[in-house]
Order: sequence, then C-alpha cells, then structure tokens
Amino acid sequence: MSICIVSTSITSMLNDREMPLTIIEINRAKTDGAALKLPDKDGLYLRVTKTTKGWRFDFRFDNRRYTISYGLYPSVSPAKARELHQEARRQLAEGINPAFRKRLEKLARGASFGNSFEATARNWYEGKQEQRSHAWREAHDLYLRRDLNPYIGDMPLSQVDARALLNVLEKIRIDRGVKIAERVRQTAVQVFDHAIRKLRIQANPARVLQGWADIPPQVSHEPLREDEIHEFVERLDADTGSAATKLCILLMLLTFVRKNEIAHARWTEFDHENAVWVIPAERMKMREPHVVPLSRQALAALEQLKPLSFASDYLFPSLSSIYKPMNLATPNVVFERMGYGGRFTPHGIRATASTWLNNRGVRADVIERQLAHVERNRVRAAYNRADYMSERIAMMQMWADFVLPDHATTGGTLSVPLPQYVEQ
Repeated sequence: MSICIVSTSITSMLNDREMPLTIIEINRAKTDGAALKLPDKDGLYLRVTKTTKGWRFDFRFDNRRYTISYGLYPSVSPAKARELHQEARRQLAEGINPAFRKRLEKLARGASFGNSFEATARNWYEGKQEQRSHAWREAHDLYLRRDLNPYIGDMPLSQVDARALLNVLEKIRIDRGVKIAERVRQTAVQVFDHAIRKLRIQANPARVLQGWADIPPQVSHEPLREDEIHEFVERLDADTGSAATKLCILLMLLTFVRKNEIAHARWTEFDHENAVWVIPAERMKMREPHVVPLSRQALAALEQLKPLSFASDYLFPSLSSIYKPMNLATPNVVFERMGYGGRFTPHGIRATASTWLNNRGVRADVIERQLAHVERNRVRAAYNRADYMSERIAMMQMWADFVLPDHATTGGTLSVPLPQYVEQ
C-alpha cells in the first residue's frame, strides 16, 4: 500500500497502530500545512513539518507537561531514536526528568574544553590571564609550552599520574635546575586543581609530589644601608656597560618600582608636563593602575634616555629589536658586574628605599601606597581609598635628593651623572 501522509484522518489511523514506523512511511511522510504527529512506539513520535522531520516524546512530570527532542531524521535513525527513547523512559521510571537531564548534558558539552592535559591547561590559563600580570602570563605560558605540554600535553588527565609527572620534573631538574622544576610543578598544581573543580579528575598528582626534591631556600637579601646607597650610585656611574641599562637601574632606584615595571615601560605611560608615570593595570602585579610621581632627577634621566631608545615605544628596547622590551635579566648582569652578586639585587632597591623613608619618619601608609602593596587588613582596605598623592610627591623628591644630592635643587638644568656611552 502506498502511503502519503497528508490528512488528519490518516494520522488518526496511524495513532492506533501497533507496529513502529517503517523507513518507507517515514520517507513518504509530508505535509503542506500544519505539522503532523506520527506515532512510532511507546509514546515516541515523528513530528513532520514542511522542512523537517524530528523525533519527539511528550510526557508529564510533577503535573507539568514536557517535550523532549531526540534529533532530526535522517541524522537520527529510527533505531537510534528508539534507543534514546527507551533511556528516557527508564529515567522517568526512576523518577528522573529526562528533559532536565538532556539540558544538563547539553550544558556540559558547551562547557567542555577537552580531556587532555594541554586542553585543560589552556582553559585554566585563558580564564586567568586577564586578571594576572604580564610576568605571571609569561612565566606560566613558558612552563606549559616548553616544559609540560611536550611530554604530557596530549595525555588524558586521568592517565597523568604522579609517576609520569615526576619523570617530567626530573628531566627539567637535570636540564634547567631544581628551582625551575619546582615552579613547573606549581603550575601543574594549578592546572590539576582546575580540573578537579571542573569535575574532570578527583585527585591532584602534582600535590602528591610536594617535597619531591630538596629546594634551596629563597635567599632574602638585606637592603643597602644608608651609607652604602651613594657608593651604589658611584659604582653604577663607573660601570662601563650600556648607558640605557644604567639609566634603567637609576630610574628603578629613583622610583623603586618592580624590575619588570620599569624594564617594560612605554613612553606613552609618562606625563612629563605633570611629572607622573601611570603604569597600566595589566602591567601591575595586583592588576590595578599605579601612579608614580616623578622627581626632578627622574625627569632628567628620562630626557637623557630619549635618544637612546631609538624611537621605540619602549623606554628600554631589546638589543635584538626595538619592537620588544629589554630582557629582565639584563639589570641583574650589571649588578653582578658592579660586585653586588649574591648580596643585593634589583628587587632589593624597594626594601632599601622603604627602610630609608621609614627611618625618616614618612608615614607607613604613604610608603606602602607608593610601593603598590595591598592592604592586608581587608576591612581597612575596603574603606581606605586615599592615595596620599601630595605626600607621595614630596616623599619621592626627598628620596631623589638623597640619592643624587648634587642635584637637590629647585631649578636649573640637571645632568644625571652617567656617561653617554652606548654599546655597539
């Protein structure tokens, strides 16, 4: 018998049938008007419109009517639709609403980012990078790209056990040292913690490896004493290295910002007319913009620096390209050459300035604000929004007058005592 379903009467006849729909019946089913509802078996039906044929199931749950769709024919075959339908009926028998279950599964697929270590790490990194500093992004990107992904990136998370990760760490220890290997482990800790929060795994193999090696304690170098600060400036003046690098260190001393904040600074961040440097939030450790008042000495150093930056956007362009900033290791090389290796580092400048200013009676709140430190008392931090700018301006000039006493003047042309020598 040839069937072309076009009328309600034929649909009514099919509603009473005992046998499921055949492929011939499904292929011939069509409508020129309202949608048709062709029953298959156990409540499953095929909804036929002018353009589509879809498998559906209507049911009641908690006195409410629901409809669940299993997909369109022919992408979903009759056999597959019946299999999905039987699963939905089983869920109903167990008191589970299959429409809710399907909705949750769809959400899970939408939130899916793959099951490999590399895919999970990428999802973790991309979710964090907007709220983290440039240094954080560079470090974790390097540890993932160079140290972890080449060895365990394509492995399913569930197969990366402590033994596999330990083998990776041991190789890094041999190639790059135990401190780098431990930092890589700490990156892995965060990736696996992310996977646990996303219900991908239940245990963190990187945390199991805490204490996997004897890590040398971090050395906290003492700040320079007050009577050593001028000697430091004299050694910097006498150093035969690049004038630009020496100016970088001098500006670091005058502004006591973090090394990466000065080494990667751009000219657009400086307002010479108002004597301020505004470091954008994305370059700050705590992701908040930071204002640095510029002393007369700092402004003079910037004037000397301008021709040495070769029209780069950066104050201190890389030797290899004016489109990249200075390598962060460069200032440390000068410190070593000046004889401060092992006892004083660029980061120690901040402690040196803080100690001197505290000894001069400058209020701690003013110093901490200029250091861009976060208030540890959360309640106080919520209410204390003062920037103490007038006091900070005076403080920065007082510090600069001490560092370069020959230029503690109120006017005139300043020349920072650094040789105009540029390495070829």
